[in-house]
Parts: sequence; C-alpha cells; structure tokens
Amino acid sequence: MKERLTALLKSRKLWITAASALGGLAVLLVVLDFWIMPALTNYDEGVTVPDVSHLALEEAQALLTSYGLRNEVSDRRSNTAFPANYVIDQTPAAAEIVKPRRKIYLTVNTVTTPTVVVPEVVNLSLRNARIQLQNYGLQVGAVSFESSRFKSSVLRQSVAPGDTVPKGMVVDLTVSDGLGQKMVTVPDIVGLKITEAQQKLREVGLRAELRFQPSDAQPPNTILDYTPRQEQIVEGETLVLIVSEQPDMIEEQEGGVIDTTYVPPPDSTGTDRIRTGDVRTGDSRRL
Repeated sequence: MKERLTALLKSRKLWITAASALGGLAVLLVVLDFWIMPALTNYDEGVTVPDVSHLALEEAQALLTSYGLRNEVSDRRSNTAFPANYVIDQTPAAAEIVKPRRKIYLTVNTVTTPTVVVPEVVNLSLRNARIQLQNYGLQVGAVSFESSRFKSSVLRQSVAPGDTVPKGMVVDLTVSDGLGQKMVTVPDIVGLKITEAQQKLREVGLRAELRFQPSDAQPPNTILDYTPRQEQIVEGETLVLIVSEQPDMIEEQEGGVIDTTYVPPPDSTGTDRIRTGDVRTGDSRRL
C-alpha cells in the first residue's frame, strides 16, 4: 500500500492534472471578477437621482422611469404649501448617485391629514416607545422623569392608547428614573447655601423645590428649613426647601404741598426779589 501511494505521488500525470485544475480555477476567478460580476452588479455605472420634489406624482414617476429608476410612494402627509398629489420629499435625495434600477421612495402631499390609532407604550422602555410611536407616524414630544422602580420605563403617555389622532401628532412621555427603590437619609442642609444643599441632596438621590421667605436672621439664599421634616425618605422624593431672602424695603411716601421761598441776592438796582413756588401746582409768582 505504501509503495502504491509513493508511486502515485511520483506520477507525472497526477501533478499535471492538479496544475490544470488550479489553472482553470484561476481563470474562472478572473472571469468572474472582471466580466460576470460587473455585469450582474452594474459595476462602475451610476445614475444621478433627479429632483422630483415639488412635482405632481405622475410627472415625478415618469421622470424617474426615464432615468431608469423605480419608485414607490412610502408616505402621505398633509402640507398646505403644495397641491394634493405633489411630491414633497424623496429618498435618496436629489443629485445622489445610485445604481440603475434603484427604487426611489416618495412622500406625497394629501389634501386631508391621515389619522392613526395611538398605540399603548406604557411599560415599554423609552427606546422601544420611541420606535413604536414613530412606526405609527407619531412624534415623541417632551420626556419628563418621575421616581419609579424600573429605570427608563414609560409610566404615562399624554395621548390615550386607542385614540384616533392626526398623523404626526406629538405624544409626551413620563418615564421612570429608576429611583424609589430604597430609603435614604436626609443630609443636614439647614444653614447651607442653595447650591451646597442641592449638591448634598443630589448625592443621595433626592430632588429640591425652592420656596423663599423673608428673613433678617440669615443671609439671603440660606436654607432655613425644609419639608417633609423626616430623617429618612424614599429615594427620588422631593424636599421643599425654605430659603431666606432679604425682607422687602418699604419706601416712605411723601405727600402734601411743599412751599419754598427763595431770597436771591440784591440786584443791581438794590431791589430784593422773592420767588415763591408750589411744587404741586408749579405756580410761581415774582413779587
């Protein structure tokens, strides 16, 4: 057996056959790389996308077809600046270079605003809620945070699930900040300045709301007290800080008629002249 294997390896025919196979494979790869694949993928060919926005849909479709491009109406929106069935947006954008037969997605104006049914996104993560609302053609508006156990979980939505609303409507979300899982000790903040007190509260996961109170005993912006007055509260809760401010200054009010009499130096004739005036009336006489 060993002798036969040795003789086969020394066979000239075997090596010629192997070399021929390798050569044929190399030729096939070259043909694929330089002729077949470029033909299939339109290599080194490109089409400049025409600008079809602000055109009627039929006109835009005809223009894209003449460029060898396909098209699809992907969305319809209401825009009072354009007539109905006019293209208001396109993807890819105009002037981009794309492959022949590329599909261009068109957004078309409609006379009436389409409506959608609002999905329920409560208990979803903020990220998934955004995706869900966008998939329904809605926009995420203001995102506020409240203390709750599960971080980034949606607690409330401003538009109730199941409501039928215009497409593109804004939905505000209230999201959990992940706090509220434990009790924390309220730091000693009485007598501190506002910024120092707020920093200490942030360090333990508490919030602050400011209320000002006139005080002569403490400099302005000093913490006088806070509520609730407890040693420990739930993480994420809000303390109402009572902050000192300068007492209001009450200006004295002046009233009544003020008469002034002015005696000037004697004039060159030696005659004294006295001027009297009423501040209230502005009346003046020269005697």
